[in-house]
Amino acid sequence: MKRPIFLLLLFIFLNFNLEAQKRNFKNKPRPKPVAVQKSDLNTDKAIVIDERLAVLRTAPSLFAKPIQRMRRGRVVMISDTKDADGVTFYRVVAVPNTSGWVQREAVARKFRRGDDERLARLIQASDGFEQIERARIFLESFADSSFRPAILLLFGDLMEDIALRMSAEAARRLSRREMTASGAPLHSFYLNYSSLDRYQRLGVGFVFNSNTKLFHYNGASWREIIQKSPASNESREAQRRLEALNEKLEAAR
Repeated sequence: MKRPIFLLLLFIFLNFNLEAQKRNFKNKPRPKPVAVQKSDLNTDKAIVIDERLAVLRTAPSLFAKPIQRMRRGRVVMISDTKDADGVTFYRVVAVPNTSGWVQREAVARKFRRGDDERLARLIQASDGFEQIERARIFLESFADSSFRPAILLLFGDLMEDIALRMSAEAARRLSRREMTASGAPLHSFYLNYSSLDRYQRLGVGFVFNSNTKLFHYNGASWREIIQKSPASNESREAQRRLEALNEKLEAAR
């Protein structure tokens, strides 16, 4: 699949949305940020999206002593905010009960305006497993975002690419002679293949065609687009993906 085309479409959509926000901003009075933030801070949950910035510190300063570097996907609770050293810091409590200060851009908050767009841009600029993991965080955190259909479409394409790579890897590593000698069904070796574990822990499902010996993404993200965003451009693309998937699963039967 030609993922670069859809990355370009996502980039155009993000920039169009940003320009629209700028136009709307000129016509609307700014809310009082302190009052809004303070009312939500005591129960505000956020999730780490950028390990490069996710240094938990003893004080709100880039020069303060680091406590630990938090891993991507870690959930924290925000209790305060403060500006220092040219950036904004959140005071957070990270499970299990470790508190400190972290730079705002290291995390995304479900109810903070613009954090879904910021994470969508970060996904677009990422690659490898980081891109997949950040896309998974987006899908778990932003159920109502206008960027969700585009991220769902991209996520499905990424997973189908992974499936094809795993198929080639499994063909090299699984010995037909050993599988036959074990007495277990051949397809069970593929569906227990170790490389699947990493993605199944993220809740990603794959299917297997026993005739072609190929894995395929199960299409869950494409189905969600069709079900929840049927009028979107992504819905038409998702339908094409599912039709292609059905053809692949029927191959050589």
